Amino acid sequence: MFGARLVAVPALSSDMSRSDPTAGTDAPGDRPVEHLDARELPPPEPLRRSLERLAELDDETVLVQVNDRVPQHLFPKLDERGYRHDTVETEEGVVTAVWRD
Repeated sequence: MFGARLVAVPALSSDMSRSDPTAGTDAPGDRPVEHLDARELPPPEPLRRSLERLAELDDETVLVQVNDRVPQHLFPKLDERGYRHDTVETEEGVVTAVWRD
């Protein structure tokens, strides 16, 4: 994967993931979090829904997308729009946190 950092982290229990869904990523852990479960969505729905959701969120909210694969086509779109992002792999799927500084 060119340009993407993917780190495997242990799976979180559902209780832990709710308390800290950004665990294992570089995302700020003290911000509100919005979730998007894209594991069952066919391409390009995860990309489309992530960008739509980000447009609706304020700059303090972190979007946490869970997918069944690395959303490699999303990364350039996020970079173009000035978002930071980090991706980790868990037993539940690939977790990508997206936020603004």
